[in-house]
Amino acid sequence: MSSRWEQIVVDSADPARLARWWAETLDYTIVYEDRDEIDIGPGPDVYPCLTFVPVPDPKLVKNRLHLDLRPDDQAAEVERLVDRGARRVDVGQPARAPWVTLADPEGNEFCVLSAG
Repeated sequence: MSSRWEQIVVDSADPARLARWWAETLDYTIVYEDRDEIDIGPGPDVYPCLTFVPVPDPKLVKNRLHLDLRPDDQAAEVERLVDRGARRVDVGQPARAPWVTLADPEGNEFCVLSAG
């Protein structure tokens, strides 16, 4: 018996807004939506996907799990994401790290890796 990775669940204050932000960021589409869950992915029935659910609790500490994005042009992608509402954050990364650590509009950290 084995398991298949189906989704990563993201707790959100505003799941609809955050799901749409990530869908645009990743060039994903909304594949399922109701008032308690929004799933985004590369297409219907294509896994894994990201699932956004509402939670009343604010985010208080650094995420224990985060996404790494690998764009063709790191500087251009960082600029695009910051223009869309991401912000640079310091989570203790080295000063000369080859990645840039950002947070999405709700404060969830993720990294933008150098082109590779």
